[in-house]
Amino acid sequence: MENQTMFKIDLLKGQGIPIKSRPESIAVMAIAFIVPLLIAIIMFGYYLRTTIIISVQTHEIRNCESNTNKLAEAVNLQRSLENEKETINGCLSDVSLAIANHMQWSPVLETIVKNLPNSVVLTALSVKQEFVNKKVPSKKNFDEMISVSVPMRTLYMKIMANAKYDSAKEVRDFRQQLMLPENLGSKLKTVQVSQQVENYREKDVVFYEINCVFKSEL
Repeated sequence: MENQTMFKIDLLKGQGIPIKSRPESIAVMAIAFIVPLLIAIIMFGYYLRTTIIISVQTHEIRNCESNTNKLAEAVNLQRSLENEKETINGCLSDVSLAIANHMQWSPVLETIVKNLPNSVVLTALSVKQEFVNKKVPSKKNFDEMISVSVPMRTLYMKIMANAKYDSAKEVRDFRQQLMLPENLGSKLKTVQVSQQVENYREKDVVFYEINCVFKSEL
């Protein structure tokens, strides 16, 4: 068997033969590709994490703003209720003062009519009211005395009786009946009685003037 000899003919003069790859160059190329990829992956991870954190915090901020708005509404409502309370208290104070300045006279007149003697005639009836200043403890500070205006009422009655009859006793009994606690005694301060004989329609009659002074009420 004949030996065959192989001849290599380089027609390109060494320019067409590829350079054999070495491990060092492959490693450099791999690092040059992997490092930017890792950086991109890490940056993308940070981006996703930051996006999630921003979304969560935005949601929390919206919840806080909603709660703040609700608290603001509650505060405004409380202030409105406090102002309304002060207005109502002021109105109640005015009503209380108005009630104190007035008195129910129907029970008083009913008591007078029931106890008036049959032998006398009521000829005049009137009420006089005047205001006096009185020192009372302050409602805010009991150690402080303040001056308030209180009403003082006087019921004036004039009754007529025949001079021939002894009506003085009946008038005294009438006065005592008015002073009883179950009648007007708890409301009256004093009851003053005076009498005067006059000629009325050519007859001698006795006129009794009765002044019922009521207690001042605050």
